[in-house]
Amino acid sequence: MVSALSLPIVAILSCLLSFGWSATVTYDFNVSWVISNPDGAFERSTIGINGQWPLPPIKATVGDRVVVNVMNQLGNETTSLHFHGIYLNGSAEMDGTAGVSQCAIPPGASFTYDFKVEQPGTYWYHSHAIGQYPDGLRGPLIVHDPACPFADMYDEEIVLTLSDWYHESMAVLIPSFLNVANPTGAEPIPDAALINDAQNVSVSVEPGKTYMIRIINMGAFAGQYLWFEEHTMSIIEVDGIYTEPAETEMLYLSAAQRYSVLLTTKNDTSSNFAFVGSMDEDMFDHVPEGLNPNTTGWLVYDKSKELPLPALLDNFYPFDDFTLMPQDGEVLFENVDHSITLNFMMGNLDNGVNYGFFNDVTYVSPVVPTLYTVLSAGNTANDVAIYGDNTNTFILEKDEVVEIILNSADVGKHPFHLHGHNFQAVARSAADAGAYAGNVSLPQVPMRRDTFMVNPGGYVVLRFKANNPDKWSPERTPVNAC
Repeated sequence: MVSALSLPIVAILSCLLSFGWSATVTYDFNVSWVISNPDGAFERSTIGINGQWPLPPIKATVGDRVVVNVMNQLGNETTSLHFHGIYLNGSAEMDGTAGVSQCAIPPGASFTYDFKVEQPGTYWYHSHAIGQYPDGLRGPLIVHDPACPFADMYDEEIVLTLSDWYHESMAVLIPSFLNVANPTGAEPIPDAALINDAQNVSVSVEPGKTYMIRIINMGAFAGQYLWFEEHTMSIIEVDGIYTEPAETEMLYLSAAQRYSVLLTTKNDTSSNFAFVGSMDEDMFDHVPEGLNPNTTGWLVYDKSKELPLPALLDNFYPFDDFTLMPQDGEVLFENVDHSITLNFMMGNLDNGVNYGFFNDVTYVSPVVPTLYTVLSAGNTANDVAIYGDNTNTFILEKDEVVEIILNSADVGKHPFHLHGHNFQAVARSAADAGAYAGNVSLPQVPMRRDTFMVNPGGYVVLRFKANNPDKWSPERTPVNAC
């Protein structure tokens, strides 16, 4: 017989069994300056959390509520946190994009990010204010999946981050980059490459096991090649999208891209094996004398054995991510409701400073964040003019299929990221192909991810469904191209 006191407990347990277990995971982040020297060559001030750097990962499970309490103790800079790749359906105010979804957090102030994660995968968090995250404010964000389709195919999980590293702070580098003395817009060249915010990293492995390795490029600028000597990877996820397994010897990750791969170790412990992250030097206007673009780690089978030097490669042949097949088989969005062409270029304003442009407009952050304008604009919220002349705002109807044709006139590679969505990558040209002319066949099941790279002088065509409107504006969503 069930007592009256037990009935609420029974009801609660019934709900938990019906909807699955979920939890609230809470992180208290005090953001402040610390001293670090990850490449062993130069001590510098770095943005740490709770007095530590490298930063802690944020970990959650699908369905969890994530609460991140941020206290800005930097003293001399504002900050924010963006959760890169998390869609934040119905929680656009938690996106952390200073000038778009919130005001930056001033020194001495705090902000609480509070959202639910409904998507599994490999993500990262980082500052989205004043170009700040290369100073250290970035870390992994992992969302585990109890229903992972590959759960029975691996034994353990490893997280590897790749990044470029600068000895000088962004407060110095950005003004020198956006400067009349740099009319070509040559980006600052990193001083080093890092794995897990360090160099000479050892990863202990056991023979005959399969590892799921989550790989995140948290860099500011450089794309990176990654390979494991005498081991093969099987790609199973990109940017939170499960894929049909695809084998490769080498990956290429632009800044902000992520992969999950399965790697099976050898059956004996006779040797240890190097793995290498190598910055893409084609992105650099010049290669400084003495720069080592590589950083090496080791799969350590036996700590008593030597750590071999990696072989030097003259050529790189990474996997083409455009050929990946999403496991869910989502077919091409064929009926486009809204097509947007963005012509990207680098150019100089009248002051001689080099900027990036979409359709001859360079982005200037509005005084009032875009989301706040949406909330306060009433019936004028659908007028793009209220968001500022230099925000490149487009108004999208809820659930329409949107196509973005992005033509790049620049001589460098560029990754592009879409907040709040992933996109179908339906076309990508080789370098120097010119603008998209609509004369290519499109895949029936296109690959999807949230960060995609366009080749120099080429194009990409992306499609997505506008199904993540701001919760206060249910029918239309303003989108900034910035």
